Amino acid sequence: MTLLLDTHVLLWWLGEDDRLTPTMREAIADPGAAVAVSAASAWEMSIKAALGKLTAPEDLVAELAHHGFDPLPVTVEDGLAAGALPRHHDDPFDRMLIAQARRRRLVLVTADRRFADYDVLTLA
Repeated sequence: MTLLLDTHVLLWWLGEDDRLTPTMREAIADPGAAVAVSAASAWEMSIKAALGKLTAPEDLVAELAHHGFDPLPVTVEDGLAAGALPRHHDDPFDRMLIAQARRRRLVLVTADRRFADYDVLTLA
C-alpha cells in the first residue's frame, strides 16, 4: 500500500501534532507502507509560508528523506486529471492530490471530509 499525504497531514506529522489520528500515525509509521508527498504539497506550503499563513520546514527535501517519504512529481497527465474532476471542491492543491491518488491508486491520508465526494481511497 502506498500512502499520499495531504499537506496538512504532512505538516502535522513533521510537527508531531495531536491532530493526527491514531489510524494516521500507525499507517504512516508502518515500515511496510510506502509514503509519498506530492510536489503540489511543497508548492502549497511555499505559497502559504510566503503569505504568512504557516511556517514551512526550512529544508523540506531533507525532512522528507529523514522520514523516508518519497517525493511525487506532478505530471501533465496529473494536471489534466485534476482539471477533469467534478467541481465538488475548488482548492487546486487538493484537486491535484485527488487526481494523483486516483491515477496511481494511492491511499490519500487526509482529515478533509470533502474528499469523500470523489472516487478516491482515503484514510483518516
